[in-house]
Amino acid sequence: FRARTAASWGHTFVWYGKTSERAVDVAGLTPAGDVASYMLGYLTWVPSETGASYGDLDPEYLTSHYKVYLNEADAKHVFAYIKHLQATSPVWNAYTTNCTGFVGEIAEFMGLKTPSRWTRPEDYINELKSLNSGRDIVRLSEQQ
Repeated sequence: FRARTAASWGHTFVWYGKTSERAVDVAGLTPAGDVASYMLGYLTWVPSETGASYGDLDPEYLTSHYKVYLNEADAKHVFAYIKHLQATSPVWNAYTTNCTGFVGEIAEFMGLKTPSRWTRPEDYINELKSLNSGRDIVRLSEQQ
């Protein structure tokens, strides 16, 4: 779970993949298009993008992170859920369907306690870590 700087509010997203491989996938919820789409997204829903956005892979923009590990079986379920969210999140809105809400849905699926979706991205990730006592191993079977 990661947060980075952005031109205004910031951005929350996830990096995910196998720890034995250097490659990561990125998922987050952002407005598709340019600044006009972002501004319009404060008034209504706008088309979204759910992959990597500008700055997500650049360490100099990172403001907060919280890493958790899953066993391989659980990781497959979580990765499938992330792909499902990406496929079923066609719109972005600053207040209702935003990046922290998107990341929060992933965290909740994993059984983690989550902060309010209206928390600033850097604070959201720090609070996510705090609410879960910084635990770094998650097992889905413990959540059922």
